[in-house]
Order: sequence, then structure tokens, then C-alpha cells
Amino acid sequence: MKIAWTGGIFVALVALLAIGLRLDPREVPSPLIGRPAPAFDLPLLISPDKRFSQKEMLGRVWVMNVWASWCPPCLAEHPVITQFSRSGLAPVVGLNYKDARDDALPWLKRNGDPYQLIVYDGDGRIGIDYGVYGVPETYVIDRAGVIRYKHIGPLTADAVQAKVIPLIKELSSAR
Repeated sequence: MKIAWTGGIFVALVALLAIGLRLDPREVPSPLIGRPAPAFDLPLLISPDKRFSQKEMLGRVWVMNVWASWCPPCLAEHPVITQFSRSGLAPVVGLNYKDARDDALPWLKRNGDPYQLIVYDGDGRIGIDYGVYGVPETYVIDRAGVIRYKHIGPLTADAVQAKVIPLIKELSSAR
């Protein structure tokens, strides 16, 4: 009886491992998909005396990209975000996550600033509200302020073409 029980556990573990190996780690289901984007009112990175709230984007489909200067994958992703931003398909708002202004500002100067604006989340509280696993992460938010897509890890040109652009076009044309 004990051998059958142990064998059953082994088979179950192998089955779970096999299923897990077929999943894309960038496609972790988020409980926030289909829900209103968490509220925030944060200072701007470049102009800390000014503030921005996600409410200001109501009525527009937009993209929020979570990044930090200390994040090597963010640098790898940066040309993709820059190219997407230049397309003008949707505004791209940066969320500078758990960073120091003195590090983030020179990073932007060196690498370019593709964002319409950047909010500063120095303590990471808003990132926690958005369920950030690690940077970079990218969200597509619809006109009603509802999160429709979350990409974990560096955004690739393939992901932009296959998922982000079609979704933004669909959301932009929906009334």
C-alpha cells in the first residue's frame, strides 16, 4: 500500500513538472486582468513638484512600463519600448520602480526617454499594488482604466507585434 501511495505522488509530481515546462513564464496569470488599474497619485521623476494619477488617462488606451536603472533586462528592453513609443499607437507611461532619481535621470539621458511621462515609485508601493514580480513589466490599460494585458519580463518585438499592437488596436476601436 505504501509503495502505491509513493508511486502515485511521484506520477503526480512528474505530471505537474511536465505541465509547468510547457508554460511561458512571461504569461503568469494576473488577478488584475479585467479589473480597474490600482489608483495612484505619484510625483513625476523629472519634475518631482508635479504629480500624475492614472485617472488622467481615462478615455485613452495606454501602456504602463515598469522599469529601473539598476535592471539589466530593462536596458535590453529599452529599444523595443522606444520603437513602440515612436509608433504613436498609444501613450507609454513609465513607472520608475524602487530606483534613485540620481541613478534614473542619467540612465534616461544616456539611453533616451521614450515615455510620455514617468512617475516615480521610489518605495515600490504602487508596484506592489500592480502585482509587480520584478522589472521590467508592461501593462496595457483600456479607456475605462481596466488592465487588459500584463507582460512579465523584457518586452520583445515579437510580443509587441503579436499581442500588444493587436490588443491596442482592438481596444482603441471598441466603443
